[in-house]
Amino acid sequence: MLRMRLGQLLPLAGLIAICGVGPLAAQESGEIAIVGGRVVDPASGTDRVQNVLIRGERIVAITDEPVTANRVIDASGLVVAPGFVDILARIRPDHEPHRYKIKDGVTTVVSMHGGPVDIAGWYAAFEAEGSLVNYGTTVGHPDVREAAGVTDLYAPASKAQLARMREIAAGAIQAGAVGIGFGINYTPGASYEEIIAMFDAAAQHGVPAHVHSRYKGSVFPETIVQSVQEVIAAAAITGASAQVVHLASSAIGSMDASLEMIEGARRHGIDIMADIHPYLANSTRLESALYDLGWEERFGGVSYDSIMLVDTGERLNEETFKYWREKGATIITFFIPKDEMLMALRHPHVMVASDGIIVGGKGHPRGAGTFAHLLGRLTREEGHLTLMEALRKVTIMPAQRLERAVPSMRYRGRLSVGAYADITVFDPNTIIDRATYVNSAQYSEGVHYVLVNGTLVLDRGEFVSGAAPGQPVRHPDTGARP
Repeated sequence: MLRMRLGQLLPLAGLIAICGVGPLAAQESGEIAIVGGRVVDPASGTDRVQNVLIRGERIVAITDEPVTANRVIDASGLVVAPGFVDILARIRPDHEPHRYKIKDGVTTVVSMHGGPVDIAGWYAAFEAEGSLVNYGTTVGHPDVREAAGVTDLYAPASKAQLARMREIAAGAIQAGAVGIGFGINYTPGASYEEIIAMFDAAAQHGVPAHVHSRYKGSVFPETIVQSVQEVIAAAAITGASAQVVHLASSAIGSMDASLEMIEGARRHGIDIMADIHPYLANSTRLESALYDLGWEERFGGVSYDSIMLVDTGERLNEETFKYWREKGATIITFFIPKDEMLMALRHPHVMVASDGIIVGGKGHPRGAGTFAHLLGRLTREEGHLTLMEALRKVTIMPAQRLERAVPSMRYRGRLSVGAYADITVFDPNTIIDRATYVNSAQYSEGVHYVLVNGTLVLDRGEFVSGAAPGQPVRHPDTGARP
């Protein structure tokens, strides 16, 4: 039997009713109880030992009182936190990348960097497979360009093509896309007018614009400073919410200026934030526009041997660079200054995301270990953040970034009565990433339990066979705003 004081039960019942969860009768027991754990919830500032009771998909009680349930999880010595929200990873429907996310404590993955034009098909593929994590996507600006007939990455869209792009983007949002993802550095021909038009489409439909900015580094005049100015200007002109994605791998040599501009814009009412993956190397395709002539200087003065092939771990030279540039390859480039990454990590308006997944046992270590890397190496071992600060950057911050476009996110990224029971239980003394640049397909350690929508997906560190409770994170079609 669930034992609670009547004075606590009555206001709890009101809260549950508001949140759409049935009242918890005094004689009833929950389905899962997590007891004796250190509940750390950045949304409320809670950091204390409490018991969490779950029924169905929702949290129905967080209390100091004893509770009972069909399944009781003893979390003594462990942290009970909101499930981590990975706001920047191109998740796929097959379960391989999901398992690495779950072992890293992630319960929701949203591809804010970009996604396909066929949004309905994208979500249908996950529904057909079943998903271990909650999943969502933006529509990608490069995909919209191509669908509108702009096939040359170095050419601007015509007026007719731009009008068609707006129609395509609107259709994708109405089909559930949670925003527009921009890879401007990958489409050098995109005009300033084109970017403003697409920001306006995002604003008209109440979704955010997440932007891989136009330029990388500090080679004047095509610098990250100008890129951030472009994002700020487009947000100011259109009223769109904007996010500069993986800022640490773009602001080479100008992180302080970039963060100051974001702060200044926010002081004057512009809704702009940023995210980083907390590593010192990026990963992308070598044949992309990022490696056009002059890339060494733009990347801060690196050379060919700073590039590693993901498939083999081979470092490149001038000859192999030319070969793989023509043939095409997924690479990792080591160039991000640690002091600049940490400057961004500590900033209050910068959240943490992975920008990666593991596919076929290959990838960047961020695809498997971003969140354990944050909590284990950067927080516990190196002390750059407090536990509360680190958790804030991977729970309530990304959840709130999506709330306007996705109302269901108001009930994720937090531990509260009525919230979805997306919960990660980990050992703060042992959580650590094991993925490396040479062997990225290694699970993180220290995460003991993961619940997604009230269902255990990870139980005592082991996957629960057949569990695939992930739900779509999508924009409800409300039509364009006047």
